[in-house]
Amino acid sequence: MPEMPEVEIIRRYIDKMVAGKQIMDIDIRLPRMIKWPDTEGFRALVTGRRIREMARRGKYLLMKLDNDNVVVFHLRMTGRLVYAPTGQVTDSYARVVFLLQDGASLIYGDTRTLGTIHGLKPQELGMLKGLAEMGPEPLSPEFTADYLYAAARKRKVAIKSFLLNQKYIGGIGNIYADEALFLAGVHPQRPANALRRDECERLWESINKVIAAGIADGGTTFRDYQNGEGGKGSHQEHLYVYNRNGEPCRVCESPIVRITVGGRGTHFCPKCQEMK
Repeated sequence: MPEMPEVEIIRRYIDKMVAGKQIMDIDIRLPRMIKWPDTEGFRALVTGRRIREMARRGKYLLMKLDNDNVVVFHLRMTGRLVYAPTGQVTDSYARVVFLLQDGASLIYGDTRTLGTIHGLKPQELGMLKGLAEMGPEPLSPEFTADYLYAAARKRKVAIKSFLLNQKYIGGIGNIYADEALFLAGVHPQRPANALRRDECERLWESINKVIAAGIADGGTTFRDYQNGEGGKGSHQEHLYVYNRNGEPCRVCESPIVRITVGGRGTHFCPKCQEMK
């Protein structure tokens, strides 16, 4: 699933290519991908409008239009948003295609069709609870070590599950949670409220570090993730623990272990992240 760094990479490229362009028409190839309003209402909402900017909140992409309406994309497991300068659609899983004024296309593809597209007026943004209730993001001024410590103290759940809850921190997914916990030296099953202030400070620093590194490397690609040009990221080549079950730790050479925490596959080093 694309996480915050991957979605940010998509946002940056798409924004550069489509900001200011007019949407001439929409080819809705799979109507059920449009969750709000109905397909005709969606078409009326966006056709003829100019794209003001492509923004992001957590793992959501927000295409802001010149009439203040917003198209919200949630890519989920296999969604992708790709800009095609010639307008040619080569993705056999293209579900919705935005036809732009200069002959280019913005293509939403989704293999498993688990993603969602909403067309919302400003007063309707609260409809998406995942967006409305999202916590502060890594790398933002609101996400501080003090905030992380105060929020964690109130929760008894495993710290890995805490990090994945978008109500507490927006944008962190499975890959970057595992990586941040490794860098901070925190066992993924530690209760969130058991972390000391100094441990939360290390974890805060590690979260920001892994998110920034993921963006710098163009995102992490294992199977489905594509950036806005249809290319792949390279961060998978630099991971410490995620998807490295049985391989030697890059720090101590102990075998990386895979367990399940809160229903999610979790990778960690039993020596570097010893349970305390």
